[in-house]
Amino acid sequence: MLAMIDRPVSPTSDISLLLRAHAEQRWLSHEVVPVLHQLEQRDSLPEEQLGAALAYLEVLWIEASQRAAESDAAYAELEVASIYSDPPLHGKARSYHAAVIRLREAIARHVVQLVAAPSDMLSEDHASSW
Repeated sequence: MLAMIDRPVSPTSDISLLLRAHAEQRWLSHEVVPVLHQLEQRDSLPEEQLGAALAYLEVLWIEASQRAAESDAAYAELEVASIYSDPPLHGKARSYHAAVIRLREAIARHVVQLVAAPSDMLSEDHASSW
């Protein structure tokens, strides 16, 4: 029990999670989603740019995955901190993180569809799912 008391816990873990989740949400919304929309509206994208756009989406998704890992690590830190105290923004931070996870999962479904689908299978049908 004494080892638990000596464990250092960040008093700002709730703020850290809020900032990480916000950064992830902004990245997804402002970087990944516009590329998804462009790829899903194939008529607006010249055929010769399709491969580059898909490659760019993959690179963006790698960055998004790294940001997701940072958010999830901040969440884990908050959970540890809440064992020892009740961080003031605990509930809000957890709710925001949960909302970002839902956004992340929705976007992931679209990314997987686009990256896994052959280029001739891309159509405006994907755009209607948004």
